Amino acid sequence: MYSNGSTMTREPVQDDGLALGLARLTPERIAATTQAFLKEETGARLQVYLDTCVHCGLCSEACHYYLSHDKDPSYSPVGKVNQTILQLVKKNGRVSPEFIGQAARVAYTECNLCRRCSMYCPFGIDIAYMVGLVRRLCFKLGVTPKYLQDTVNSHSATLNQMWVREDEWIDSLQWQEGEARDEVPGLRIPLEKEGAEIMYSVIGPEPKFRTQLIYQAAVIMHAAGADWTMPATPGWDNSDMAMYSGDYELMGRLKRAHFETAMRLKVKRIVMGECGHAFRSIHDVGNRWLGWRDRPIPVIHAVQYYHELLTSGKIRIAKKYDEAVTFHDPCNIVRGMGLGDMGREVAKALTPELVEMHPNREHNYCCCAGGGVINCGPPFRNTRVSGNKIKAEQLAATGVKTVIAPCHNCHGGLEDIIHHYKLDMKIKFLGDLIYECMEKPWE
Repeated sequence: MYSNGSTMTREPVQDDGLALGLARLTPERIAATTQAFLKEETGARLQVYLDTCVHCGLCSEACHYYLSHDKDPSYSPVGKVNQTILQLVKKNGRVSPEFIGQAARVAYTECNLCRRCSMYCPFGIDIAYMVGLVRRLCFKLGVTPKYLQDTVNSHSATLNQMWVREDEWIDSLQWQEGEARDEVPGLRIPLEKEGAEIMYSVIGPEPKFRTQLIYQAAVIMHAAGADWTMPATPGWDNSDMAMYSGDYELMGRLKRAHFETAMRLKVKRIVMGECGHAFRSIHDVGNRWLGWRDRPIPVIHAVQYYHELLTSGKIRIAKKYDEAVTFHDPCNIVRGMGLGDMGREVAKALTPELVEMHPNREHNYCCCAGGGVINCGPPFRNTRVSGNKIKAEQLAATGVKTVIAPCHNCHGGLEDIIHHYKLDMKIKFLGDLIYECMEKPWE
């Protein structure tokens, strides 16, 4: 039972990170930290949003949690605001540790910060911004989910989210180069090539779990005749769970390291792999936290790069994928960057038929894994899959068996949804299809 004036209930979840942080809190510390936070890190923007919101509930129909829980108002975006930041402001931080625990659960595990609700608000209120403030405060109070904090600790210690040591990173690249050379004689994954046109950057799970994506990228780069390189030093990982935990200081450190690595190599631009949240961090949030007017080196997402390769003729398609597909719109590169049509152009060049989900593009439903929610780990897996029944229904309605999702977290979230709701579907990256369908002159 929530103690913030509502009557919502949730199944108990044991999270050691939240429990340990809450055990260290006192009402006095909460009040002092909250008051300082509201004074130093918020201002007119938050106050205007709180004053403007009329609690009309028009944002509710935008939220996958709300729709998937039989329109329970406690899962609505305005309900989440009422349960968290509104109470903190009204009470000037004079709340109990129990309240902070409830607010942390709402902010970290019942909102993906996908910003779909902002499109439905008649006043354009950025509800994700307000929920993000709750995460920031919880971080400052030391109340973060254990698995998410473990990922952030890895960022802090190794500058990547998977505790990949520097020698392991280099070994992974050399391993994939060796594997790829068995298929493509003469292929190289250039390390530390100064002055290359492109620095190709990936996220931590690629060398750890999805090394085939590095293999495929190397083959695509080779076929396109790209002038490219990858760094051999920390700074190669463009992912950023600190952005989602509320540790903005570390977020800034990660983005600085990434850009400084590219600048050290004197590359002309950064091409990112198929990840959404990393694009949000490196293209929007992290650089602004550092106070930079713009990115010191241009950055493009894999969707943009693949589109460039196909339209310029540097990559030619030899055959079509063998069945119809649907296209999932990752929040951070479609709603956040407008790459929906470009992604579809790439997909249509590779497939015989693209069957749209409805709604689609910037109106598409979130995968329910982004926003750091999947990184909150096993304790909250059921929260994710039950919170996105609406996405399962949307996928099933297409009638196809392949969904393209150009984002790592979307893959993880959609895989869980497909498994939980027993959908007969598989998931592909755009790079998977390009590698499978492109001309390979060496063959």
